[in-house]
Amino acid sequence: MGADRDGRRGGDSVNLETASRGLAMLLRPAAVEAALWRRRAESDGIARERLFLRYRALARMVAGAEFKRRPAYGLERADFDQFAFGGLLESIDSFDTSYGVPFEHFARPRIVGAISDGLARASEAGARWSQARKVGAERVRSLLGVSAGSRPDKVAELADLASALAAGFLAAEADASAADANVSVNPYESLAWRELSFAVSRELDALPDPEGRVLRRHYRDGVAFSHIATLLGVTKGRISQIHAAGLNRLRDRLRAFW
Repeated sequence: MGADRDGRRGGDSVNLETASRGLAMLLRPAAVEAALWRRRAESDGIARERLFLRYRALARMVAGAEFKRRPAYGLERADFDQFAFGGLLESIDSFDTSYGVPFEHFARPRIVGAISDGLARASEAGARWSQARKVGAERVRSLLGVSAGSRPDKVAELADLASALAAGFLAAEADASAADANVSVNPYESLAWRELSFAVSRELDALPDPEGRVLRRHYRDGVAFSHIATLLGVTKGRISQIHAAGLNRLRDRLRAFW
C-alpha cells in the first residue's frame, strides 16, 4: 500500500509539474507564439489556424487603412478584408522565425501587396459586385447543392432553403452587442431577439467540427469560403458542402424558435 501511495504521489508530482510548465507558458505570450510557429513548421493545421486568428486583427487594421487611402473601384470594406486575409495566409505560410524580425513587420507589406493585387484584378475585371452579394451567393449555392433534386415538393424545398438562410443570418448577427432598432420595436421583441441571439451563439459553439469550425470562421470572423478552404487545407467545394450541412444542423437545433 505504501508503495502504491508513493507511486501515486510521484505521478501527481509529475502531473503538477507538467501543469505548472503549461501555465507558465500561457502567462508568457512570446512562448505561446514560439510554440505556434514551431508547430506550424511541422505542418500542424490547428497551429496555422490559431496563428491566423491571432493576426486577423492585424489584417483587418491594414485593410481599413488601405480602404481609407485608396480608390475603392466600387468595392466595399469587406472586399479589402478578404484581400488582406489572403495576404495574411500567404505570410503565415512563408514566414520563418529564423528571419529575426517580428511577424507583424514581415506580414504587413505582404498584406498591403495582396490588397494591391486584389484591387488590380478587380479594376481589370470591372468588378462592381459587392462582397456582401458574393458571400450571399456562395451561401445560397452551397445550400442548393445539397437540396437540389432531393425533394419532390418544391415548396417544401424552398422552405428548407429559406430557414437555413435564416439560420445563417442569425449566426452572423448573434454576436451583436445590442438588438438592432429596426428589428426590435418594443421591449418584448427586444428581449426575444436577445434570447434568440444567445441561443444561436450557444448552438454555434456546440456544433461539431468541421461544421462548427467552418461556420464560426465564416459568420463570426468574416472569412470567405476560399480562405477557409486554404486555412483548413481542403477545396472550396468541400467548404461549401460543410457550410450547407452545418447550417442545416444549426437550423434543426433552432426549430423551437421558428
